[in-house]
Amino acid sequence: MFKVLLMLLTGIVTSFYFFPFKFSFLPIANTKMILAALGLLTLMVNLSKERSSVMDKSFFILSVLGVIVSLIGFASTAINETFDYVYATYIVSMWVWLGGAFAVTRMIKYAHGQVSVQLICNYLIAVCAAQCIIAFMMGQSPAIKQFIDSFLESEGYMGKVEGRLYGIGASLDVAGMRFATVLIMIVWLCLNARNVLPIKIIVSYVVAFLIICVVGNMIGRTTTIGMLFALGYWLWATVSPERGENVRLFSTCLCVSLFCFLPVIIYLYHTDGMVYQNIQFGFEGFFNFWETGQWETTSTGILKNMYVFPDNMKTWIIGDGYFDNPRFTDPYYIGHNWVGFYQDTDAGYLRFIYYFGVIGLLSFMFFIYKAASICMYRIPSHRFLFGAILILNYIVWIKVSSDLFLVLALFLCVSAEEESAYNESCSG
Repeated sequence: MFKVLLMLLTGIVTSFYFFPFKFSFLPIANTKMILAALGLLTLMVNLSKERSSVMDKSFFILSVLGVIVSLIGFASTAINETFDYVYATYIVSMWVWLGGAFAVTRMIKYAHGQVSVQLICNYLIAVCAAQCIIAFMMGQSPAIKQFIDSFLESEGYMGKVEGRLYGIGASLDVAGMRFATVLIMIVWLCLNARNVLPIKIIVSYVVAFLIICVVGNMIGRTTTIGMLFALGYWLWATVSPERGENVRLFSTCLCVSLFCFLPVIIYLYHTDGMVYQNIQFGFEGFFNFWETGQWETTSTGILKNMYVFPDNMKTWIIGDGYFDNPRFTDPYYIGHNWVGFYQDTDAGYLRFIYYFGVIGLLSFMFFIYKAASICMYRIPSHRFLFGAILILNYIVWIKVSSDLFLVLALFLCVSAEEESAYNESCSG
């Protein structure tokens, strides 16, 4: 019983990190910042006692790159005389994520006696599936929604959103981006396990995959990118001449689960107004493609109009120093009153260019690349997974500016020795 409670607590801690939010009774800091404080304190204590194999020169290199990103952001604000320091302080954000990630990974190690890429993925999968179930239940039950809203202070991507499904800190495209990453993890774990997985494990993965695909898209349609990525990898694996037993088992379980799952979804779609509305929203592109032969959603239509490029060389090089809408962040701003984001664009690449130019964009892209490459070098058995996360990050920036460093930060806190020890225990 204690083991189960400890695992449940570890899942809650993981959710606090992966989907941070503010409590209504503690609005001064979100859960990520609280975990970061605990994680960094624990890290300092460990380092004072003995050298940690987890913390090596890789963190120094990433810190230098984080400082470079911050300095370019600060230079842009200084040159443009603005007060938008969101990426001028990125080094702080980087270490907040690392501190939170360290707290999560040490909690996993305390609960299981070890920590590994697979254990981290398992907790992220469980958290995302639980968030989807909670969001669906909130949509069905006003009482549950009222209870969660009573302690959920955050709004927007970390909380409440009118007219949309949301979980506890999980909403909009930021949640969709994280759901997309977890869908890739599920297929990767199933198809690349060292040993043949028990049927009940594969079924659990498949059920979580379907829940996140359906409800995740209702929350944030960015989930679709990860779903297509994961299914594409699965289809490639099924036609590969070297496909193993796990590929056949996963394919069988996925087909059987779809056969059982689809009638339920179709029934709810035709009988439940909430389900009908959210499926229409979450899979709008699929419906439009079926009806018109063109993949198009309201979001993609809006996004096309958001691609407004800079009209001067200075902005291309060092940016305008604005990331957020200056109407709300700069008391001295007297320029155009943008309705949405600065320059009316939410496209990630353009928001970075407008903030600190191509110089800042390239430096930030290299920072994310370096974080992923460190994971690939340290744990080569999961090289494809880390590479897929990196590619997903770059793809999603076409639509939104949120990055996936928080995912990579978790794996950066796993040493090669810890991963090796876990693999040996599983083989034994």
